[in-house]
Amino acid sequence: MMGLRDSGTVRDKLILMAVSTTLAALVAAALAMLLVDLRAFQRYWTDDLMTQADIMARVTAPALAFNDNESARQNLAVLRVRPQILAAAIYTSAGTRFASYAAVKDARFPEHPEASGYRIEGGEVAVFRNIVENGELVGTVYLRSRYGLFERLLGYGAILLAVMLGALAVAYFVAARLQAGITRPIEAVTSVARQVMQRRDFSLRVPGKESGEIGLLVDAFNDMLAEIGRRSHALQEANSTLEHEMEVRQRAEELLRLADRRKDEFLATLAHELRNPLAPIRTGLDILRLRSGDAAATQRATDIMERQLRQMVRLVDDLLDVSRINTGKFTIKSGRVELKAVVNDALEVVRPTIELHGHELEIDLPDRPVFLNGDATRLAQILSNLLNNAAKYTNRGGRVSLKATVEDRTLVLVVLDTGIGIAPDMLDTVFEMFVQVDSTLERSTAGLGVGLSLARKLVELHGGVIEAHSAGLGHGSQFVVRLPIVVEPEMPAKPTPAAFISAETYRILLADDNVDFVNSIGALLTAMGHSVVITHNGRDALAAARRFCPDYAFLDIGLPQMSGYDLARGIRDIPCGALTIMIAVTGWGQEKDRQLAFEAGFDHHMVKPVRFEQIEEILNNRSLIKKLRT
Repeated sequence: MMGLRDSGTVRDKLILMAVSTTLAALVAAALAMLLVDLRAFQRYWTDDLMTQADIMARVTAPALAFNDNESARQNLAVLRVRPQILAAAIYTSAGTRFASYAAVKDARFPEHPEASGYRIEGGEVAVFRNIVENGELVGTVYLRSRYGLFERLLGYGAILLAVMLGALAVAYFVAARLQAGITRPIEAVTSVARQVMQRRDFSLRVPGKESGEIGLLVDAFNDMLAEIGRRSHALQEANSTLEHEMEVRQRAEELLRLADRRKDEFLATLAHELRNPLAPIRTGLDILRLRSGDAAATQRATDIMERQLRQMVRLVDDLLDVSRINTGKFTIKSGRVELKAVVNDALEVVRPTIELHGHELEIDLPDRPVFLNGDATRLAQILSNLLNNAAKYTNRGGRVSLKATVEDRTLVLVVLDTGIGIAPDMLDTVFEMFVQVDSTLERSTAGLGVGLSLARKLVELHGGVIEAHSAGLGHGSQFVVRLPIVVEPEMPAKPTPAAFISAETYRILLADDNVDFVNSIGALLTAMGHSVVITHNGRDALAAARRFCPDYAFLDIGLPQMSGYDLARGIRDIPCGALTIMIAVTGWGQEKDRQLAFEAGFDHHMVKPVRFEQIEEILNNRSLIKKLRT
């Protein structure tokens, strides 16, 4: 080559130029490819080991949690399918080795785990990866593998060297004859290479179809661009996937932070809501202790304690219902339910709260009976939760209304209030667990934030939907419930005498085999001016109902000759029984007993011992019940 450079012929200089240019280009390309390959090899090898370590961390986390050494060793033994991995170990959070795997006899293991990451030691790669479970470090995975960088360098270098030597030989001999045929493809290759480097566009190719060694060089260059393009595309896809995973993780972390904040708010609110009734209960106990001889003070203290106890029971019941729904243990007992009976049960629950706040309650129901297929108790709970929520978030002296309409085999229930309203940004989250519209200190009866969430879950279990509407803060709120109905023929209404409408007394049937109890209740009702018939078995009670057509029937369940359930069904079958308000009086007070009573046709369920005030309360609600049942 020195001789060619010293000669002055154009041919020799062209050959020298062609060979020198080809050599320079091949050396540069070979070095670049070698560096790229070595970097890619190192990245691929370390990423592969880190991924393997992540997999080991995930599959061995339960074994660490349950101290299952055998399962951990079995998980590590799977690595035998990777002969490059020389050793692996699992360390506990305390730094002790929990389980290990060795592909060679003289395998070395570090005494203690190091920080998460990797390091290259000679011809080996060591990887440490933390095992995290529920945000807590439970251990560390250690992997040690062969790192064939030197073998890779030799093999790849030999290939490049062979390619370079062959290309130089071809370039020399071809340039000697076809200088133009050599220079033209090289210029094209150089041009494409420059564009690729400037624009990072690996879709570019050297145009034309050359034959011989020059064509091979051009094809090899084009194949190299194609390979680099494929790797670049794969890298971009990996980056996109990583970015997506980071976004998903960030959203999940944000949701976790939100859930954690709501949990803290709920615990604080729960403590507040439980302390509120405890304070007056304690005061009532002090009154009973200090003024036990004052009948009026004793009665006031008893009333306060009973009212606050009901509030505590309601809070606990709501929490238990939500827990059962979330754990899948909640079931509803579907049956044919009449709307007015559901409304009546709901009003019994919320009326004390509405009266306590001095609200005006408006009820507007369809004239004809509307029948639903659902759980009477849970349907009443939906309405009571919505009405109770409206009462709590409405300032004293406000108005709360319940309106029901039928639209194309769908029952539409609307609970409207003149309360504090709902901000537009809260309409989508008001039904979520532990969310409260107003959690300020001034509103001490805001509750736990589970009532609306429980109402939505119960509505969905009945195949319905619930929506919240509000014109904004200070403009009240409206909750709309849509439930499927069972369309039935309208029941014929019994004409009601004018004297009965204006009268304050009622025809009352009492049926109980406890003679002392039923006689004493009957005497009290008679003294109040009511017409009372007393029976002590089911058959006599049914016969009396046919003759007497009672307005109210207080029936024991465990009656001789005929159970209270059968008696209730029998009364409903007589012509005047459709308008009789029946109350089950029994010592059985579980939820299934209430459900059986409602399925048999009872309107109320009272658990013995019964206070006469409870009976008076039912009789005093006759005006509302008359409206519901007409």
